[in-house]
Amino acid sequence: MNTFLIFAVIFLSLLVAMLIIAFFALSRQVGVLFERITPVGAMMNNSGPAIGDTTPSLSVSSMHHGEMVIGGQRQGYQLILFVAPGCPICKALFPVVRNLRKSEGHWLSVVLASDGDVRQHQNFIVQEALTAIPYVLSRELGMTWKVARLPFSVLLDENGTVVSKGLINNREQLESLFNAKESGFDSLQSWAQSTSAGH
Repeated sequence: MNTFLIFAVIFLSLLVAMLIIAFFALSRQVGVLFERITPVGAMMNNSGPAIGDTTPSLSVSSMHHGEMVIGGQRQGYQLILFVAPGCPICKALFPVVRNLRKSEGHWLSVVLASDGDVRQHQNFIVQEALTAIPYVLSRELGMTWKVARLPFSVLLDENGTVVSKGLINNREQLESLFNAKESGFDSLQSWAQSTSAGH
């Protein structure tokens, strides 16, 4: 009888251990699946200037590039990416931003925007090697666009008109902002809605 009880306890212990391992494996797969089904396009919001609005030019002072103008008439498109030192997703996007500037710099200028303590942002710029990219601190700019969550990005055309905008979490969502320029839709969500309506 004692041998049977010992065997039963060992068997149950092994079964519990296997269930724990299976639970963690399943949790990991659920996490991977969640990442795969996240929206590809930038997540639109209805705050701030709307798609198609022409924004007034705003003169701001950058950390390393002197005075510059956001919006208004200009040569080429302008991408404004709102970031913050405490935003891990922002840091993950910086290599993409650098590559974007190199490959699309002939028609696109990139501006990083934030607000807060100057010294903290200076350290952040050095740590993330951002000195080559215009980086502005402007509370007015963030309030104009009603930025509540980061990273948030806005794409303006040569006339300062809002082409696309949205909250972005990865490379695909950042690149989806340019679909408006190529396809005529302000977001992938708009494209999907028009496609479904056509069927």
